[in-house]
Amino acid sequence: MQKILGYMRKAIEDYHMIEEGDKIAVGLSGGKDSITLLKGFKALQRFYPKKFDFIAISINPGFEFFDTCFLKEICDDIGVSFFEEVSHIKEIVFDIRKEKNPCSLCANLRRGILNSSAIKNGCNKIALGHNEDDVLETFLLNLFYTGSISTFAPVSYMDRSNMTLIRPLIYAPEKDIRKFIRKNNIEVMKKACPMDGASKREDMKDFIKNMQLDIPHIRANLYGAIKRSNIKGWN
Repeated sequence: MQKILGYMRKAIEDYHMIEEGDKIAVGLSGGKDSITLLKGFKALQRFYPKKFDFIAISINPGFEFFDTCFLKEICDDIGVSFFEEVSHIKEIVFDIRKEKNPCSLCANLRRGILNSSAIKNGCNKIALGHNEDDVLETFLLNLFYTGSISTFAPVSYMDRSNMTLIRPLIYAPEKDIRKFIRKNNIEVMKKACPMDGASKREDMKDFIKNMQLDIPHIRANLYGAIKRSNIKGWN
């Protein structure tokens, strides 16, 4: 946990993610990243100088293997309030629209529901579990598929809802999160999405892995390019 907390605290302090009195909604999907973020917040809360509160919100997309009881048990074990929002995302994305590349639409629908739930529960911030790999993969996806130099920001303010989005795990490599989960024997929820392992994001993950064989510092180089660029929110 100390290593994860180190990544979190650096990101939080570099980008001023937490202020005194914040109430933060953690988006809990049941995967390794969101569980790590939830447990990291609980540990951080004990010593962080700025006092804050947080809750967990899960969006039930309607997939067969989505396990609400499992998520609630995770929260109960560490004393965090759990809220579930039942949705029709699976029906809309896969049954009605039959999207061939559903990730973007699914993410937008989830984000909208999470935002509404956070407002309903009195939160002023939402925390998502995107890690360092997600930053790099999104950068390459935008570069290769849209011709834009961009990735998501560490902190985003949504003025229409007066909600701030934060990503405290942006400095944490996926391998370290996996190691934390494995070392602490933490169970994660079975992947529910039928597109898992078959998306363009997975292609970018493989691309970076293969390029790393010839360019060992490619991850640091990509991250450095992002931080030196004019990408909104990174400088």
